[in-house]
Amino acid sequence: MGESHTPPSGSARLDTGVAHNARVWNHWIGGKDNYEVDQRVGDHVASIIPVIRDIARADRDFLGRAVTYLTRERGVRQFLDIGTGLPTADNTHEIAQRIAPDARIVYVDNDPIVLAHARTLLTGSREGATDYIDADVHDPDAIVARAAETLDMTRPVAVMMLGILNFVLDTGQARDIVRRIMTAVPSGSFLVLTHPTSDPEVGGEMQVPAMEFWNENATPPITARGAADITAFFEGLELVEPGLVSCSRWRAPSDSDVLVPQYGAVAVKP
Repeated sequence: MGESHTPPSGSARLDTGVAHNARVWNHWIGGKDNYEVDQRVGDHVASIIPVIRDIARADRDFLGRAVTYLTRERGVRQFLDIGTGLPTADNTHEIAQRIAPDARIVYVDNDPIVLAHARTLLTGSREGATDYIDADVHDPDAIVARAAETLDMTRPVAVMMLGILNFVLDTGQARDIVRRIMTAVPSGSFLVLTHPTSDPEVGGEMQVPAMEFWNENATPPITARGAADITAFFEGLELVEPGLVSCSRWRAPSDSDVLVPQYGAVAVKP
C-alpha cells in the first residue's frame, strides 16, 4: 500500500478504533506499535494481496539502498523525508549519518502516534542534525519553510517521498506538490519516490480490490497509479539508472528475484 502516513488536511488525532496506515504498516514489517484493529485489517489486506508484506519489506530496503547511494556515491548531506512513518530499524538519519556523521535530516509527518515516537527515537549524531516537522503533505510550502530552519536550501537536498503520494488522491494535486517542493531545492538535489501500482507487469492486479477494502475499513484513503502517471512526477528531472522499476529491483543485488507492485526511482534536478 504505502509506507508513509500523512493523513488528509485537518487536525490529526489518535483514533485507535479505526485501522491507520502507520500502524498497519508497522504490523506488516513485524513491529509492535499497532492495535488489534490494525492487525485485523492488515491481515485481511494480506489475504487479498499476499505480497503486501513483501512490498513493505521491499520499500524499506529500497530506502536503505537509496540513502546509501546518495550519501556515499553522490555526496548528499541533506535529506527531507516526507511521510516518515513509525520509526524502525535503519531510519534515514541512521543510514546517512553512519556514512556521513555531519548529514542533516528533517522528517515530516502529522500522525500523532508517529510524532510521539519520533520525538523519542529520531535522534541523530552530534556532528549532524535531525529534526521532526509536524506538517501535512498537502501543504508543501509550509514543509519547505519549516525545513529551511534546519536544512541549507542553497545546497542539494534529497527529497524522500516513499509511499506518500498515493495518499494524495488527485493526480494533478500530487504533481503540483512535487513541483512546488522540487522548485524550492537547488540544482543537484534529488527526488526519491516509491508508489504502489496496479500495473500487471509487476503483479499489481490485486492492488485494486485490496485498496477498495482498505478505503472502506481504514484511513487514510489510498490510490494506485500506473507507470506513466508515476513517471510524470519526475518531470524536469533526470532519472538515475535503472529508472522507474519495481522498488525491489532498484540497484538490488543481482540475485534478487522478488518483484513487487510498488515502483521506485531516484532522479536528480539538473
